[in-house]
Amino acid sequence: MIPKYREQFNQEFSPEKYAQLKEILKQKSGIEPAFRISESPLFLTKEFEAKLLDASESIIDQIKALPAETLQKAIPANCRVPNDTDQPHFFTIDFGICRSENGEIEPQLIELQAFPSLYAFQRIFEDTFCEVYPFLSEIRSTMPDEAFKNYLKELIVGNKDPKNVILLEIYPEKQKTAIDFVFTEQLLGIKTVCLTKIKKEGKKLFYDNNGKLTEIKRIYNRVIFDELDRIPDLKTEFDFREDVEVTWVTHPNWFFKISKFLVPLLQHEFVPKSYFLHEFPEHGNLEEFVLKPLFSFAGSGVNLNPTREITDAIEDKENYILQRKVRYEPVFEDIHGDFSKAEIRLLYIWREKDERPILLENLGRMTKAAMVNVDFNKKDAIWIGSSNAFFAEE
Repeated sequence: MIPKYREQFNQEFSPEKYAQLKEILKQKSGIEPAFRISESPLFLTKEFEAKLLDASESIIDQIKALPAETLQKAIPANCRVPNDTDQPHFFTIDFGICRSENGEIEPQLIELQAFPSLYAFQRIFEDTFCEVYPFLSEIRSTMPDEAFKNYLKELIVGNKDPKNVILLEIYPEKQKTAIDFVFTEQLLGIKTVCLTKIKKEGKKLFYDNNGKLTEIKRIYNRVIFDELDRIPDLKTEFDFREDVEVTWVTHPNWFFKISKFLVPLLQHEFVPKSYFLHEFPEHGNLEEFVLKPLFSFAGSGVNLNPTREITDAIEDKENYILQRKVRYEPVFEDIHGDFSKAEIRLLYIWREKDERPILLENLGRMTKAAMVNVDFNKKDAIWIGSSNAFFAEE
């Protein structure tokens, strides 16, 4: 897609430049990325971008029109957190890059979340691509870095002192997204704190800030709440379900409310037909669908080839969806003439005073495997892993 830029990139590419890309990211953060960095960005047309935005705006309209009671049904009873908010602070939406029946390249919704993704990392990643390949600067995001920083700072830090704001994760140094935590700290001046290190006194929370017990007033939450139960012998002073005097960014309930739970409720030409498993038509053809657990993360639990035997054995069918398969189109040519498939995630923020979210960045994921997730890539392939999209006229 966009032959001009693809040809120029492939001509300029070298293993040395790929090593330079990764080295700059390491120098800026002080750590190695724990996930694979793709050698190549995605080049997508402005026409394709318009399709992405049309679908996203329609989905946002449909979500805004849903009754609050419908969204509340998505939250498991044992995961409800007090002091819910009217809207999430983050909204991310994943589209597969597919080919329609009439041969056009089009987006198809894969999933959506009200959970923060690699916001800080993706901005630095885009900057770094442009450092190594200067011609990319002519088609990069038009939002200045300072404006990007101000948006995130207003959203996450708000009017509080950064020392009273933390990025919360469980064992953050072990997370694959650790490099994003570092860039977030650099960008906003906040600390990353492990859930096990949080102290609680009454309704107030505290953390050790260079030897001084410091009150937490805002939490930039990166903990996947429902995964805590899977960690053996986890000991914490603070339980998410307690009523505490902090502002959540974003509130944990939204992880469930904006999720695959919504996909069967949405309608658009770029939204594949989906059903809750317990509502799937009796004579429906399972071969045309992918089975997904509602609240899995990073592709875990997804079954590309479900059978009646598999679906009949599932007891909590209301916690699964069947989503019509889409055909990812391999359109991203590498230097050997092989092609990769990809997904693109749009990264929005949703400020409390705004009627609609604001698009800040994007995240690309490239693959030559069956599933478009960096964990499922072949180790010896190229043009795979985490990427960034650049949009331009053909």
